[in-house]
Order: sequence, then structure tokens, then C-alpha cells
Amino acid sequence: MTIVLNTPAEDTMQQYVNEKRWKYLLTHFVAAVPMLSVLLYFSPLGIWATLIPGIAFFIAIPILDYFVGEDTDNIPDGAVKSIIDDPFYSILARAAVPVAWMSFLTSAYLVGTQPLPLWSFIIFTISVGTIMGGGALTIGHELGHKLNKIDRLFALFSNSLVGYAHFRIEHNRGHHVWVATPEYPASSKMNESIYRFALREIPGGIVRGWSDETQRLKRNGKSFFSTGNEILQGAALTLATASILVVIFGWKIVPFVVLHHMIGWYALTLANYVEHYGLLRQKKPNGRYESVKPHHSWNANHTISNLVTFQLQRHSDHHANPLRPYQALRNFPNLPTLPTGYSGMFVLAAFPPLFFRIMNPRVMAWAEGDLSRVNAA
Repeated sequence: MTIVLNTPAEDTMQQYVNEKRWKYLLTHFVAAVPMLSVLLYFSPLGIWATLIPGIAFFIAIPILDYFVGEDTDNIPDGAVKSIIDDPFYSILARAAVPVAWMSFLTSAYLVGTQPLPLWSFIIFTISVGTIMGGGALTIGHELGHKLNKIDRLFALFSNSLVGYAHFRIEHNRGHHVWVATPEYPASSKMNESIYRFALREIPGGIVRGWSDETQRLKRNGKSFFSTGNEILQGAALTLATASILVVIFGWKIVPFVVLHHMIGWYALTLANYVEHYGLLRQKKPNGRYESVKPHHSWNANHTISNLVTFQLQRHSDHHANPLRPYQALRNFPNLPTLPTGYSGMFVLAAFPPLFFRIMNPRVMAWAEGDLSRVNAA
């Protein structure tokens, strides 16, 4: 980060240069990795090109996080307003939506036209589903917090890429209200494996999303089956896309679409799992939970994985200030901190004993050894 010197304080803030400004394009680059993989499939690399998305997400990003290190810098207070008001960052987030769709459709083209062996199909689909399915929901998450109709429309298109249109509704009206409480299905408990968590988080989110949308429409005097139902709008887009792909490539494309979408759901579940693992909000004397504070979310400042997720990993500030855009999210001292970025944490979560061994001591340190302060299974 660079600040122009030898100017009055106000002018200094006006001339502040955010060094991460163009680095956020890494989000688009990672989103385009499946397209690069498809292109290289038709090179001498051949079938081995289908391994590229998995190598990029599960190996390269964690390694780069390790060697590049963490970025704990914050935007200076005097420059925050200009950074938030800069339309560049909104345009960048919106532009990620068509990139995600192009990667998905390009991947569908490869699967629909090429005789991939089973091992290649599985690895490629899981990798693309994680990068693009989970990535689309990351983009939809950022845009879905905006109050204007354009960003919310882009969020709908992004979430519908994996058939998860209820996400924005449940996340904004449920997740940000009930997070880090034992009653909430998307708050993981200490000693709860990702697999056990997924069995209650995914269906729980769907049920709550549909319920929230039903109540919203009812308050507005509309039927659940009205055209204003955002979940049905997204479902129509998802089904229309799948139908077109079946018409073009035949029924053999269905396993790819279904697995891709389910992996996208699972990637979001992984994020929810690591973001609040074991953390618990305390109840006040009146029986209500305390308000959400930065220490109710695990934070991560790992440079590369933050740049490719629109700083989603600065989750502590996001939950304390949900409307604060990604480019202005802050780091705070003494936050519960993940040992690596989300890519690395996703790999750790796949091995529950190893995950517990690394994370449980951190949870207990956060709770100062008091088990009553922990959301435990």
C-alpha cells in the first residue's frame, strides 16, 4: 500500500493508492482456470490437462499462501470512503459472474464432447465444482449483500449457476442473525466433522431459505408461486441452462451438471464449517444472544486466497459489518485466526482427526479454556 507524501493530510487520503486494486483480478484468473484446462486438453498435454483445476485450487494456492504470507494491512481510515465509493470494485465483482458462467459452460463442452475416462471426469468435475461452483457462491455472497437491484440481480445469476438461489435469502436473513449459536444449522460445533455438519447444514439452509422467502412474499401480499419469488426465478434459470445443455450434448451431460452443482454446495458448506467452527455467542440475562462481534468468526489474512475470494476470509469484519464491501474489510488484533487460507482448510477438513487436532486447541484458547463458552458437539 502506498501513500503519497509531502501533502496535507486530506490530500494524502485523496491520493491514497490501494496496491491490491488490480490484484483482485486474481479472482477472475482463478475462475478462468477451467477454461485454460479445456484449452490445454487440445494440446499435447491432453487428458492430463483435466488435473489443472484441482492442482491450482488444492495445491498451488495453499503453497502460495505459505510462501507469500499474510497481509494484515488495513485501508487508512481517511481513505475508506473513497475506496468504498470507487465503482471499480463493484464492476470487478460483477465482471466475475460472466467469467464463472463461461468456465462452467466451457467445462460442460469438454465433458459433453470428449471421451474422458472415469477418473478424469471425477477429478475434473470435483475440481471445477469447487472452483466455479463454490466460486460462484463466493461472488454471489459479495454481491448479495448490496442493497441495489443490479448487484442483487448479478448475485441471482451467480447463485443460480449451481442451483442455489435460496443462498442470498437465507444468508442475509438467517446466517447473519443466528450465526455462532447452537440452534443454527450452519454453525459448526467443536468435534463435529465436515461430513456430519454437511448433513444438517445443506438441508437446513434450503428449508430456512424457502421459509424466509415464503414469509417475505406473504408480507408483501404475494403467493409463494408468484413471479417475485427469487428462489423460483433462480430455479428456472438453473433448469433452463441444464435443459439447453441436455439438448446440445444429450443425457450424458446430466451427471456432470448434478455433480458440479452438488460440489458447489459442498464448497459453501466447507466455508461455513471453517468460518465459525466451535465459536459461540453468549446469551444475555434476557435470554437473547449477544450481537455478532468480530471474534465470533475465524479470520484469515493469507494473501493469495484472500485475493481470489474477494477477501471473504476477513470474515470477522464481514460479520460485524455485513454491508462493508470486500475492498474495505479490516483486520483486527486478537481475533480467532485460521492456520491457513480456505483452500488449505478445505483439505484439512477432509481429514477430521487432523482437523480436530489443529483446530480444537485454537478453539479452547479462544474460549480461555472454558468449555461453556464453546459451541461443542
